Amino acid sequence: MILYHTSDRRIEHPDISFSRAYLDFGKGIYTTPNRGQAEKYAKRFFKEERPAFLNIFELDDDVEGFTHYTFEAYDGEWLDYVVMCRRNQPHNVYDIVEGGIADDDVFNTLDLYVSDLIPREEAIKRLRKKNPNWQICLCNQQLIDKHLHFVESIELKNDAS
Repeated sequence: MILYHTSDRRIEHPDISFSRAYLDFGKGIYTTPNRGQAEKYAKRFFKEERPAFLNIFELDDDVEGFTHYTFEAYDGEWLDYVVMCRRNQPHNVYDIVEGGIADDDVFNTLDLYVSDLIPREEAIKRLRKKNPNWQICLCNQQLIDKHLHFVESIELKNDAS
């Protein structure tokens, strides 16, 4: 499977130790199988007048021996998992986690829920209306070293300038 990761630099050897804590699915390398989504993410770097690189990887189809979990939709299960990860609370840790991104619009609902401004049921109701942007988080350095292969890195240009 081809995966994309947008960064402000070329990344041939992803290293989880550089990942920020308290993200949607915990500490890991966040990728997407959707190239357009990855290219759109570059706008975050352009706003800060930083370069943006589309790093392209191939993930082996056979990752036997590693755990893999997929959140099929924005639902209560996804909500609970993301809240636990963002709060760094104990939770199931998988080697690969797939599911929707808590992008700006989704994050607003998540923030209202975490702040106790809307109940869980209302948060889930709002989330179900969203069409998720897809992310695949690789949370295990051994998995990355063994099964994620660098293909190429392309510097993206800011079309707005």
